[in-house]
Amino acid sequence: MWGPGHSSRTSVAGSASFSGIVQMEEDKHCSKVEDVVGSHVEDAVTFWAQSINRNKDIMKIGCSLSEVCPLANSVFGNLDPKKIYGGLFSEDKCWYRCQVLKVINDEKCLVRYIDYGNTEILNRSDIVEIPLDLQFSSVAKKYRLWGLQIPSGQEVTQFDQGRTFLGSLIFEKEIKMRIKATYQDGTVIAQAEYGSVDIGEEVAKKGFAEKCRLTSSTNVCEEKKSDPGQLVLRNLKSPIPLWGHRSSQSTFTRPKGRLSGRMSLDLKNENDAGNNVTFPKENLAVGDFNLGSNVSLAKIKQDQKLIEENEKLKTEKEVLLERCKALELKVEQTAQELQQEKATTVDLTKRLESALKTCIGTRMKNLAAKVEILKGIRRVSISVRFGNDLSDAIQVLNEDCFTIPASLNELELIWAEYNLAQEKIQTCENVNEGNILIAERNEVQQKLYMAVEVFILEVDELSLNKRLKTLQDLSASLEAVYGQAKEGINSEEILEKFNDWRCNKREEFTSVRSETETCIQRLVSWFQNTLKAFDLSVEESLISDDTIDNIDEILENTESGVCKELEISLIEQGDADKDIILKTCSQVLQKIRSEESLIATVQSKYKDSVESDDHDGSEIEKIKQEITQLRNSVFQGIYHEQEEYAKLSSLVQKWFPELPLLHPEIGLLKYMNSGGLLTMSLERDLLDAEPMKELSSKRPLIRSEVNGQIILLKGYSVDVDTEARVIQRAAAYHRAWREAKGESGLLPLIFLFLCKSDPMAYLMVPYYPRANLNAVQSTMPLTSEEALKVMKGVAQGLNTLHKADIIHGSLHQNNVFALNRQHGIVGDFDFTKSGTQRASVNMMVGDLSLLSPELKMGKPASPSSDLYAYGCLLLWLSVQNQEFETNEDGIPKMDQFHLDDNVKSLLCSLICCRSSMTAEQVLNADCFLLPKGKSMPNSEKDTEYIPQKEEEELKVKNFDKDKEKTRNGEASFDC
Repeated sequence: MWGPGHSSRTSVAGSASFSGIVQMEEDKHCSKVEDVVGSHVEDAVTFWAQSINRNKDIMKIGCSLSEVCPLANSVFGNLDPKKIYGGLFSEDKCWYRCQVLKVINDEKCLVRYIDYGNTEILNRSDIVEIPLDLQFSSVAKKYRLWGLQIPSGQEVTQFDQGRTFLGSLIFEKEIKMRIKATYQDGTVIAQAEYGSVDIGEEVAKKGFAEKCRLTSSTNVCEEKKSDPGQLVLRNLKSPIPLWGHRSSQSTFTRPKGRLSGRMSLDLKNENDAGNNVTFPKENLAVGDFNLGSNVSLAKIKQDQKLIEENEKLKTEKEVLLERCKALELKVEQTAQELQQEKATTVDLTKRLESALKTCIGTRMKNLAAKVEILKGIRRVSISVRFGNDLSDAIQVLNEDCFTIPASLNELELIWAEYNLAQEKIQTCENVNEGNILIAERNEVQQKLYMAVEVFILEVDELSLNKRLKTLQDLSASLEAVYGQAKEGINSEEILEKFNDWRCNKREEFTSVRSETETCIQRLVSWFQNTLKAFDLSVEESLISDDTIDNIDEILENTESGVCKELEISLIEQGDADKDIILKTCSQVLQKIRSEESLIATVQSKYKDSVESDDHDGSEIEKIKQEITQLRNSVFQGIYHEQEEYAKLSSLVQKWFPELPLLHPEIGLLKYMNSGGLLTMSLERDLLDAEPMKELSSKRPLIRSEVNGQIILLKGYSVDVDTEARVIQRAAAYHRAWREAKGESGLLPLIFLFLCKSDPMAYLMVPYYPRANLNAVQSTMPLTSEEALKVMKGVAQGLNTLHKADIIHGSLHQNNVFALNRQHGIVGDFDFTKSGTQRASVNMMVGDLSLLSPELKMGKPASPSSDLYAYGCLLLWLSVQNQEFETNEDGIPKMDQFHLDDNVKSLLCSLICCRSSMTAEQVLNADCFLLPKGKSMPNSEKDTEYIPQKEEEELKVKNFDKDKEKTRNGEASFDC
């Protein structure tokens, strides 16, 4: 929008002409005259103005922008300087059309408001796109004063004063512009006149501008133009000051705040002769200047003063005329109202005169009709109006109110405790801590079962169905009268307020009814007295103030009483009464719903508790079966893994001895050292473990089931050294059992594994419940034949161990098993101890010590000491419950017992003579030889343990008697 030119105000144009810089259009515009209003000043000779004819356009633009711009998108990317945008003016926060002059940075742009001419720096967020219908030319034009230019070398202060001075002459004033020429950039060269004042001459007189030389070709002055960027920045730094107090009649609008204050024209007088317009003194005095002559300025002052006085008088005249018209209208209205009142009074007088003739008859007739209506009302109950049904419902709710059973609260607490116990078990990672948590959970579970039983018993005593039926009937009757309940605040204050309201209403109704009856009775008495007064047959006079009351007062009181009762009975209740009743009804229905919900909850809990046993039992059983199947699958995998380990072990021994070194992570070396007994994949948590507290006095004993076989887990606390010894001893025992090929006479070892979470080693062995000699003898003692069969198997076991150079050292009645009362096997021992350490424990069978004399003297354990314990056990089985006599060395005397010769001979060799007898010789003793045709089961393959349930049931009483004794024995299960 800026024309080309030099940027410095100090430079002089010299004799250069406008040729090549501007293009004049004199033929078209030189004779044209425009009426404009100044809107913005750039310097002492340049300003922006709006045509008076464009006022409506400005208003339409403002309305359109206020609707479009708040919803439009902010600009982004490169901005087009030729495009018109919407800008949010910072001072009044209104939207105006603008063009971008310069992009300062990524966030700020310099814009010009094209309909007013002023500039401002805006954020990109305050610039938006506007539709095409608003993309038209600007309303404001840029004008330059004809024949003037800014003097060269003008100071900044003088420049600002010149701009201020020009603003005081043109800003928001109607100016007549005589157009001389037009620049190529659209700047109009014109002669500006304000009334009779030539604005250009006034600027030149003040020295803010100088006349320029004319060119021969265009007859216009050459213009020195300042740089656009510098001029814009100067305009921003030095805003135009307030121009004074303008008349409020200006019809031109501009962005508020761009030039503070508003300047207007008095358009009412624009058609007057001489084109007299307002030109206040203070507007011309800004910057301390005078117009060209004192005569011109004085005339302007005088004209302005006259105009102001004229306007003031006109305003006062209009106000007085308005007041006069208002008073005339009021007088006319008052006269009409007076005439209407006169007519109404005359008509009322006539009607009163007519009514007085039939007053008594009419009143009596109306009163009789009202009394007849009142009789009909009294025959019908109006209890609903006083909330009697609600009161009865409240009484039903309060009397038999159902409350939460105490057992339900207890049940909920225990249930929460049970769930918490379950969560602790799920998050537990330590095995020992898990066992403790499981035990605690089981205790809570028992408490839960008891709480459920108590809850069921308590609910059975309640009449829940009957109470629920009562509540449902009550709810249905109330909803039929008052409708559905509305949600509201549950408050006892509502019921208290209803109770007070009901009492007050009943008292009021009772009082009114009593008053009505009194008035009617008084009226009846008056009629009776009047009848006597008009009876001609009565001679004495009855007319007096005492006998006949004032009938008007009596009728007035009677009518008042009857009307009050009819009003209470017939007129619809007020909003306040309805509100109280409806709120109370909602409160009652909420209580009913709450109690019904509570009953439903209790019934649901009751139903779940009754059905929980069967349902949960079947579900638990199903889950147990799934767990068992999974556990069996795991063990099948472990068995398969052991087979693979066996194949690897064979490869190592034959072909690839380097495998354990190349792959130490698979633990092949440990497997080989354990003789194939050790497994890496087994963990105690995989088993459905059941602790056996009665057998766990020395170490943890856990019972479980694997593939249908009941097994026993023996736990040993181990460290690094103990672990290696346990594996070594267990491996030696396992090899001895395996090499015997089913005739070992030993308790087999199934698996040995190391616990990953605790320093424990677990040994898995078969479990023979109540099959040890102590348990068998306490329930149903073995016969002599059975005892020999069992003890032969025990001798076989000792023979297997001794051949492998293993000293048992822990042979006693709890560690010898009589399978099916036919076959005896020797149980394993404590693999954390040596044979001597195991033999150091004083073992007793009845009153007989199983320690040999040499062990008592501190000598190490030997096969001979094992056989001595074996002989004591054979003697104990042979003599049953007979008492023993021993010599000073603790050796039993056998002369007192009646024994088989062969058995006695063997016992003497084992106990008394202490010959160097071996276990193999014991096997070949005469007492173990069977007659022809009989065979003794000596193979573990031919012997399957079958629990003797019937025998145990027959001997259960004997077991109870010896329970304590048995427990003491079983507490050393594997000493």
